[in-house]
Amino acid sequence: MNSSQDIKPAEILTGFIDTHIHTSPDVKPRLLNDYEAALEAKESGMAAIVIKSHVEPTAGRAYLAHWVTGLPVVGGVTLNHNVGGLNPDAVESMASMGGKIVWLPTIHHHEIKLEADPLEEILNLVIENNLVLATGHLNPGEIFQVLDHCRSLGVGKVLINHPLTRVVGASTDEMKEMARHAYLEHCWVATMPRHDKLDPMVMVEAIKEVGAQHCILATDFGQQHNPSPVMGMQMMMASLIKQGISWEDITLMCRDNPENLLFK
Repeated sequence: MNSSQDIKPAEILTGFIDTHIHTSPDVKPRLLNDYEAALEAKESGMAAIVIKSHVEPTAGRAYLAHWVTGLPVVGGVTLNHNVGGLNPDAVESMASMGGKIVWLPTIHHHEIKLEADPLEEILNLVIENNLVLATGHLNPGEIFQVLDHCRSLGVGKVLINHPLTRVVGASTDEMKEMARHAYLEHCWVATMPRHDKLDPMVMVEAIKEVGAQHCILATDFGQQHNPSPVMGMQMMMASLIKQGISWEDITLMCRDNPENLLFK
């Protein structure tokens, strides 16, 4: 496929992976449950989705959603206070249940210190189990601290979550440096009215500066006040193509890069 004009509307998301979806059950209202999100993605031709919770592991939930829909569904654990913070036991049990992603603190990132010993133990578990380390809501200074540990230990799969959002706030130079060691995950939720109200052109410019080969596109949708994740993916594709991102780069960021991260 050489251009967006070659793509039929029904095929727009074929083979794509959304690496960031929030579903119910949750402590916050969500638009879809695990099953509904997986079924919607499957019916749209997507290859897989990732379900994330700030408060509980999602590996078991992902297994059930995959079992009832047939769509590969990836889960993980977010290391907030709810699971004991930087808790290697939570990572080990998640991995034993087939989970793939370890998110560093998100809603509790201001309260949980990145202590060297538990962090190193977690990173070793990431290596041993071929997991993905995601940086959650850490700020750039903390992200570089983690990246230093990852390089010294040989962690191969790292994902920088939504670097353009206010909660992370990475500069272009910082993103370029991060991209030397990790994928950057740009989430469409940042452009929404009740979130960061990010100008899509800022995302486009960041992708062009860093290079699509270092980026992954996701929605971070699931909130009741936003469209469904599939609709969010469609909105993102249409907007980024309109702003000058090629279909080849879209495919790289939505299919090839997340597949390499999650399934290789």
